[in-house]
Amino acid sequence: MLHTFAHDVTSESILYHDKLTTALAPAGAFFRRAACSDNLQIPAEQLPSHGVVEVGGAVAAKGGILFHYNRPYGDIYMEVAEHCRRRGLGSYLVQELKRVCYEQGNIPSARCSPKNIASRKTLQKAGFVPCGHILTGSVSR
Repeated sequence: MLHTFAHDVTSESILYHDKLTTALAPAGAFFRRAACSDNLQIPAEQLPSHGVVEVGGAVAAKGGILFHYNRPYGDIYMEVAEHCRRRGLGSYLVQELKRVCYEQGNIPSARCSPKNIASRKTLQKAGFVPCGHILTGSVSR
């Protein structure tokens, strides 16, 4: 109906679902669950759904699983320190957060802007595949 009655239709976000199990293991990196000392600025009760990737004893990437939409679906997000990008750490983090999501009895999902090529590639390298778009448009009377 959107395509029939709306104009200026654009894709706000690409939606992803988990399709492939990956076994990414970047050299020198390891995943662990987030701790209060990581200063993620989230409530303590959310820590079990968050994690970090360390390289050389320092946090290089952090992310988590958000349940603000529709449990059991968990929306995975990640952030990689700028000086640590393009090394596979984001995909490794996403892979491990998918595992955590399943361990908690939930279903991993993700979304990102169509313009964010780096995030799209990161999600796909971690085994997510596009399954839809969130579209916006203007409806005429």
